[in-house]
Amino acid sequence: MNPVIEDISRFIFVENVPEKADAIMLAGGGFPEPAEMAAQLWKEKYAPRILVGGGIGAGLEKFQGPRTKKDIYKKEYLTECDFYTDVLLRNGVPSEVILGEDKSRFTRENAVYARKLAEDAGLEIKKALLLCKSFHSRRCLMFYQTYFPDVTFFVVPYLAYNISISNWYLSENGITRVLGEVRRCGEQFTEEDIKYMYGREEGHGN
Repeated sequence: MNPVIEDISRFIFVENVPEKADAIMLAGGGFPEPAEMAAQLWKEKYAPRILVGGGIGAGLEKFQGPRTKKDIYKKEYLTECDFYTDVLLRNGVPSEVILGEDKSRFTRENAVYARKLAEDAGLEIKKALLLCKSFHSRRCLMFYQTYFPDVTFFVVPYLAYNISISNWYLSENGITRVLGEVRRCGEQFTEEDIKYMYGREEGHGN
């Protein structure tokens, strides 16, 4: 493999072997598969609670509906959180296990609101499973690690659009999405995030 492609691949695609944790975290999205994976992980007792994020995607006026399995998940969902919650319930997760927020519109806000969920519920989280699209895993981890600096994350990715670490550079769609993630990792990580991290280290954080 070309070394440039290899470097990009290693940076963007993050995947860990799941370990027992204190919570499962779902960033917002329209694919049911990550929530189905979360339900299975909960059933296998990987974590006792599931934190669900997602309002309406940035730039959209309403939730666009499920990307796949529309024959199974047929409700009129108002938000990504509403959608993921229904997927979890349909897959055997009881409502008392689920904590959700429907205000976040992009990845940073997914992480910020997830932290508020955890704090409001008094959860002590040392380890967490983070579920997201495979090519979204670096950006997702970047923001969740920023706003949960004391948590060890294990990224459990979902193969969306059949884009993987081994094939992304072989299709126009894969190249567009992965290089878009490289750009967003640089553009979206801001001075605000740096100040949050340093503020916490100096004892001035939230």
